[in-house]
Amino acid sequence: MSTGRRTIKIEPITRLEGHGKIEIFLDDEGNVENAYFQVVELRGFEKFCQGRPVEEMPRITTRFCGVCPWAHHIASTKALDRVFKVEPPPTAKKLRELGYAAHMIHSHLVHIYALGGPDFVVGPSAPARERNLLGVIAKVGLDVGKTVIKNRYYAQRIQEIIGGKTIHPVFGLPGGVSHSITEDERKEIEDMAKQLLEFAKYTMTLVLDDIILKNNDYVDLLTGDVYYHKTYYMGMVDENDKVSFYEGEVKVVDPEGKEFSRFSEKNYLDHIAERVEPWSYLKFPYLKNVGWKGFEDGRDSGIYRVAPLARLNVAHGMATPLAQEAYERMYEVLGGKPAHNTLAMHWARLIENLYAAELLVELVKDDELTGKKVRNIPAEKPGEGVGICEAPRGTLIHHYWANDEGLVERVNMIVATGHNNAGMHMSVKKAAEKLIKNWEVDDGILNMVEMAFRAYDPCLACATHSLPGHMPLEINIRAGDGELLRRLARGIE
Repeated sequence: MSTGRRTIKIEPITRLEGHGKIEIFLDDEGNVENAYFQVVELRGFEKFCQGRPVEEMPRITTRFCGVCPWAHHIASTKALDRVFKVEPPPTAKKLRELGYAAHMIHSHLVHIYALGGPDFVVGPSAPARERNLLGVIAKVGLDVGKTVIKNRYYAQRIQEIIGGKTIHPVFGLPGGVSHSITEDERKEIEDMAKQLLEFAKYTMTLVLDDIILKNNDYVDLLTGDVYYHKTYYMGMVDENDKVSFYEGEVKVVDPEGKEFSRFSEKNYLDHIAERVEPWSYLKFPYLKNVGWKGFEDGRDSGIYRVAPLARLNVAHGMATPLAQEAYERMYEVLGGKPAHNTLAMHWARLIENLYAAELLVELVKDDELTGKKVRNIPAEKPGEGVGICEAPRGTLIHHYWANDEGLVERVNMIVATGHNNAGMHMSVKKAAEKLIKNWEVDDGILNMVEMAFRAYDPCLACATHSLPGHMPLEINIRAGDGELLRRLARGIE
């Protein structure tokens, strides 16, 4: 058997938004000595927003990402409410929340069917050319594929009606929104919301019951030790301690599920600190009142995680009946709360998709949506403000400081993928350690290593800025002296 240290590089990593890489270092025995999840490009958003009129921020920040523009738009608009010290009228809040519920569905469906889904629908060790949306459609049938596209259109159409554009919304203003909706538009949204709810129920049955839970190998991966870390969790809850996407307090629970802290938007800096590592451009947030102990899990480590599973772990339930039933079932199968199974994020995402659809049906029936009072005009000088919402990928924080002329002096943003950065690094390293033994490594195993970060549905576009615009994949396995022993490539001649 060949000896000598080797490095395995996966660059760029696949089926996520943005660009990154994984480096795995093997020792003389062919086992993993170390592994790194690296964000390799510079994040410059906080800097280039300086000097801009602060009221432009909700339009600028949507351009950070084409997958989650609504999340940045909502967090930014909420921050402006605080900057100008103005409270939106009820109609404006309800329109924001209605559009945002549609966005959660739109984003979750992308991950369920196109990004994370291929690992389960097609299989983690299936040929790489089949692990994509087309491979999923080949498995589930063309009619299902058409239905996915149709329902994603419904969610996008709702966002267009409310937000003014299909992708980058432009309706959020300090103190409210730019317009209400007509009764005809409300009825159109209601009809589409009902379709989205039926599809959410179908998706839960198809992906969870018919594919994942019927496959013993998948259940073993879901509940086993390869993808498992005991950490703190963070998410937003409403006044009843239920999952909330738009408004509420941020709650943190410890690895045993006990409440550790709870804070409002303006107090986040009392609870969250950030650090840097020389091998990644993305910062590593941690709980300030626990401290940084390195890349370790457990109660003594300040590492926490966000995203769908974290939201369910911190909450006492869901605010709609079908989602609550699904919530209870998940924890019954996984053995109670909190669940530390990283792959269960896929399950939690299915539950949230169902919750968002139920919420959409509920919210669209409100007669106040067509009201004419959609904005309270700011009367105070601009200052400092924080806006937080739950992005599809986890807690999103926008913090702005503006001068008396209304120009941005300073910006701080902690995106969901940033919160999860340490968790993703630990998950990738542990998966590599568990799966790569005695020089045995192939494309399927490396994809299972990628599954460790893919469960988080990371959005590196929110944290990096890249120019290539394509997603080639090249994996080189080299001997200690640099000799190329094996090459795996996709999209590269």
